[in-house]
Amino acid sequence: MSVLGEAANPIIRWEWIVDEWDQIREALVQHLELTILSVTLGAVVAAILSAIALRWRPSATPITGFTGFLYTIPSVALFGLLVPYFGLSRATAVLPLAAYTLLILVTNTIAGFDAVPASVRDAADGMGLTPTQRVFKVELPIALPYIVAGLRIAVVSTVGLVTVAAIIGQGGLGRLILDGLQRTFWTPMTIGATLSILLALVLDGLIYTAGRVATPWSRRPQAT
Repeated sequence: MSVLGEAANPIIRWEWIVDEWDQIREALVQHLELTILSVTLGAVVAAILSAIALRWRPSATPITGFTGFLYTIPSVALFGLLVPYFGLSRATAVLPLAAYTLLILVTNTIAGFDAVPASVRDAADGMGLTPTQRVFKVELPIALPYIVAGLRIAVVSTVGLVTVAAIIGQGGLGRLILDGLQRTFWTPMTIGATLSILLALVLDGLIYTAGRVATPWSRRPQAT
């Protein structure tokens, strides 16, 4: 590209940002909504699958195998499979995005509960706790750091995958990136990519902070 061409198409054109601010804000809000909806749905389904796997151990391998299979399906292909049933709707974007979180959330949840020492379970039983009380009062707090770690990975991955949903008109900031690619216009591409990165960093920081607050015992220095 010539110097004149570079000058005519700069990486950031501030007047475009001012003129299209409503569009940028709408794309950011949609990106955030799709991320939250997808991760929330994924977390609910992952909690159910993890509970089944932990309660009935033979099911753990088929469950993780199935979630691993879902994770290997290309996102564009999965969006395409759902379009005939749900059209170019939010459901077409959310369902695949939620599916991609399952492998990470299920495996981390199972690993977290497996990390609970047998002696701790025995002590809880000795105190007269019911199985349900033991899960929520003893095992879950110990497993929580693993679950939070999986949630952080799932959220950051989902923020990135949401951009791909632009091909069905539900991509949030991905619509800006796609628009820039189609028109060879660098500003919307730059804004879309930058805000996606910042959104991932902010959400990751919020979940990390919430996890630290929820597990203060994990910050205590161990006795030497």
